[in-house]
Amino acid sequence: MWDRRNLHGLIESRLCNQRLIVVANREPYIHRYVGDIIDCMRPASGMATALDPMMLACGGTWVAHGSGDADRLTVDADDRVRVPPDNPRYTLRRVWLTKEQEEGYYHGLANSGLWPLCHVVFTRPVFDAAHWQMYRTVNELFAEAVLAEAGDNPALVFIQDYHFGLLPRLLKRRNPNLTVAQFWHIPWPNAETFRAFPWKDELLDGLLGNDLLGFHLSYHCQNFLETVDRNLEARTDHALSEVQRGGHLTQVQPFPISIDFERQSATATSAEVEREMARWRHRLQLDGKVLGLGIERVDYTKGIPERLNAIDRLLEACPEYRGRLVFAQAGAPTRGHIRAYQQLDDEIDDLVERVNWKWGAGSWRPIVYEKRHFNQIEMTALHRLASFCVVSSLHDGMNLVAKEYVSSRIDDDGVLILSRFTGASRELSDAVLVNPFAVEELAVAMQEALTMTREERGRRMRRMRAVVAENNVYRWAGKIISTLLRIETEDPRAHAPRLQTAIPFPSGEAHAESATATRHA
Repeated sequence: MWDRRNLHGLIESRLCNQRLIVVANREPYIHRYVGDIIDCMRPASGMATALDPMMLACGGTWVAHGSGDADRLTVDADDRVRVPPDNPRYTLRRVWLTKEQEEGYYHGLANSGLWPLCHVVFTRPVFDAAHWQMYRTVNELFAEAVLAEAGDNPALVFIQDYHFGLLPRLLKRRNPNLTVAQFWHIPWPNAETFRAFPWKDELLDGLLGNDLLGFHLSYHCQNFLETVDRNLEARTDHALSEVQRGGHLTQVQPFPISIDFERQSATATSAEVEREMARWRHRLQLDGKVLGLGIERVDYTKGIPERLNAIDRLLEACPEYRGRLVFAQAGAPTRGHIRAYQQLDDEIDDLVERVNWKWGAGSWRPIVYEKRHFNQIEMTALHRLASFCVVSSLHDGMNLVAKEYVSSRIDDDGVLILSRFTGASRELSDAVLVNPFAVEELAVAMQEALTMTREERGRRMRRMRAVVAENNVYRWAGKIISTLLRIETEDPRAHAPRLQTAIPFPSGEAHAESATATRHA
């Protein structure tokens, strides 16, 4: 089993003379004013949640946009700060963006263009030439920051997500000694869909600057390879999942991301969570009632309106749950500058008001909607209390909320209702799987969760917990780092058969699983 100790051992034994640099738009710790006090908080980010344990295990430097209103006051002269604040283990290097840069690069090209393009949820992407130019500019700013950290020396650079599609090529041009990997945390669309992107050749060329490009699923890898075939002059090997362009070889492989199962399970047993559970019971008036749960960012890919409509259908079809079911929806505000998100926000508010007005009686309301950021203790307490948790994403690369719910259920109880259009559904097959676009099907799944026997709930939950425990975030990070180390021992320009360099895996896990089997998955 991969764990922090095994990952740390791999880093110590194989990266002792190497620097590890992670690049992400989102920083893992944000400094903000709370009144007159500077508070350090962890953002609501699945990506940051997944990568923080890796950085705690191996150290290195995390390069990110400094977005907190007190961030500048906490860095040194080189824009660096050691984190976490209570037990510093790695360096956070902050990059400063103007409002215009953030608007064009983040809210514009990344989240109004690439995000809807890659998620099949029928929201039209916005392609603006000014946004694309700002995306270029910000990728260049991050390249300067990474190169300042690495110098001319070899380093492993691990880039996160769709915000930095041009960064790999920029880095390789300036420092060929870098070994560069990128993980694309969202789906990759089919080649026909990607044709709509006006700057597709430049973006694809930027991504092919990577030595390793990772996606959650083999399906996304194949979509990417087909997209390259259709758009660029390059040699694509679908069997080996590789692309050769301009003498440079890029491996394209699936690495399903996960969470720190042991850490989440330990949090679920803590006294803080027990106290928070008591507070939630009182706040939600749960005596004699059952709790359903939804937790995510307020994003149009998450299927929040569909699940609220399913609550309405459930109460209509099953009157025995009127006055007895409380559905708590936790929604973290996000991307409020984008019109599609503003419209979604209004739609959810209207739905909550309509369903509660229709079915509410006395002090009971079927939906309790809290639109704010929840800390880990609050979320874990809700996981423990909820009879069922709904993850109804319309399209999702993975979805870590599902894995967090499972990891929190130390009592082997509760039911996960999971969209078939999430990467997580490939692993968590013991969830109640649904088509989230089908509101009737979603309502039936809720009824099934509420009537499922304790024995059946326990059987399903134990199997899902075993899956998440084995396929944890350390296994994800370990496999990526192991693959990068293998790439480093090979000449990427060579056309000869690849060397099979032994990489240590815990519990006798074979190198071939990383080097070969995932290519043919």
